[in-house]
Amino acid sequence: MSNVLFLNVPAYGHVNPTLGLVDALVKQGESVTYFCTDEFKNEIESAGAHFISYSKETNPLTKKRKITSEMNIGDFLDQRSEILNSSDAIIKDILDKIKDLEFDYIIYAAMFPYGNIIAQILEIPSISSFAVFATQKELMAQKKESMDMSLLKNHPINDIYKKVSKQLKQHYNVQLPSNMLELFFNKGDINIAYTSKYFVSHIDYYDDSFKFIGPPIYDRKENLDFPFEKLEGKKVIYISLGTVFNNTSSRLYDIFFKSFANIEAIVVMTAYKVDLSGFDIPRNFIVRNYVPQSEILKYTDVAITHAGMNSTSDLIYNNVPFVAIPISADQPYMAGRASELGATISLDKDKLTPEILKNSVNEVLNDPSYLENIKKISSSFKQTGGYKKAVEEIFKLKKEKHIFA
Repeated sequence: MSNVLFLNVPAYGHVNPTLGLVDALVKQGESVTYFCTDEFKNEIESAGAHFISYSKETNPLTKKRKITSEMNIGDFLDQRSEILNSSDAIIKDILDKIKDLEFDYIIYAAMFPYGNIIAQILEIPSISSFAVFATQKELMAQKKESMDMSLLKNHPINDIYKKVSKQLKQHYNVQLPSNMLELFFNKGDINIAYTSKYFVSHIDYYDDSFKFIGPPIYDRKENLDFPFEKLEGKKVIYISLGTVFNNTSSRLYDIFFKSFANIEAIVVMTAYKVDLSGFDIPRNFIVRNYVPQSEILKYTDVAITHAGMNSTSDLIYNNVPFVAIPISADQPYMAGRASELGATISLDKDKLTPEILKNSVNEVLNDPSYLENIKKISSSFKQTGGYKKAVEEIFKLKKEKHIFA
């Protein structure tokens, strides 16, 4: 049995894919100690890990922030500056909480900025969890038109990064990457990617250290308190805008209601922490803060998604036709890639109308080419080996590093 340290960022899109990995490792006898925020405690412990919470007072990563799809580069750099200025406190918090523990290897979210730093300090092998497939270059390119890139060159973050790099070198004898943005694309000795080689673009970025294991399909033993009987024998449309940017525009919900009000179908819609009190919700809609997505998809004929990694992968894996309405972050990449492969129609949220949405839903539902192309991607997912493959690759790394615990 090996002792595993797991560091993650407090976001569903990064935590959820790792739960199946934790479960698979624990079943192989590994002992996993997992750092995150209290919001994720139950899910992490249910997967079999020992949970430790970051200290809220010293770690800006735990802050609840107002996230919008229109965040400019100045806001982005200000947030990153705050995180960098707290580097020593974040690292010290983790080290203090594990001072009486020993670990054989570490797993961290690629976007956890100090994963590789902690690995260097502890002098243990590292595994990075890549839940975002868009590269730095692709993410920056999609924002290029709306960003003043000169701010990046002149922002105080550059001096802050130099100062922090020097401090960490002095205190811990570790090296920060020369490119600051690499802190949020941390690679490890091996890198777990929750997709297939067929789905990603820019395959040259993904060297042999990347292990493609397919989408994070894992029975999280979700609360199944849902009126599934209302879906039996009915046409079902499933709508979800995720949990991050889903609250940025009430206009989209208005379009959903106008598009599908009182049609011969049941519309299941998630609206996570969204205030819909100002709307007259049509009778054929079932709107919930949260739904057991994996189970809902068994009844779904067609879906509308924000094109987040987890949702897009779920839809493709389950061969569900869908329309994508990307909002921000890696969603335009996911939607664009699925569209390139002929698996979806990607719509511009700012130009969306009920007519455009209805026509697009009808097209992906009735044109067999969309489902055929979804099945090609789905097949590539199912050939990767899943969490079993991930564990095999981690155990190979253990052997290479002479970890026999």
